[in-house]
Amino acid sequence: MAQINPYLTFNGNCEEAFTLYKSVFGGEYRVFSRFKDMPGNEIPDSGKEKILHVSLPISEETILMGSDNNPAMGDVPMGENISLSVNAQSKDEADRIFQKLSEGGHVTMPIANTFWGAYFGMMVDKFGIQWMVNYDMPK
Repeated sequence: MAQINPYLTFNGNCEEAFTLYKSVFGGEYRVFSRFKDMPGNEIPDSGKEKILHVSLPISEETILMGSDNNPAMGDVPMGENISLSVNAQSKDEADRIFQKLSEGGHVTMPIANTFWGAYFGMMVDKFGIQWMVNYDMPK
């Protein structure tokens, strides 16, 4: 069964926000990476230290995730900075969820294998809700 987690996008202050969230909820980051860690990146020097991805478990069922918006893309408007991230249990489930959610919507990143070892894609559904679908490939 798929798991859904909130994904927050920031305009350069993700690290500050997650420092607060960690002090509130406790726990340890599962992932904490910066744009400079991305292979073949075209990020300006001013954005290389910004957060590419962070994940902080806040309960046994919920992981709070986030990133800074890619500096080359400009600021993300408030209200458009929250997505729902679905973590599928199989590649087939990820494909099914992605296909169904994207019907009548707009795919912003086709689902495909990624450099971080996941099968991942993003879209906005026909109701304007932003989704990320992820399947962590076996290691």
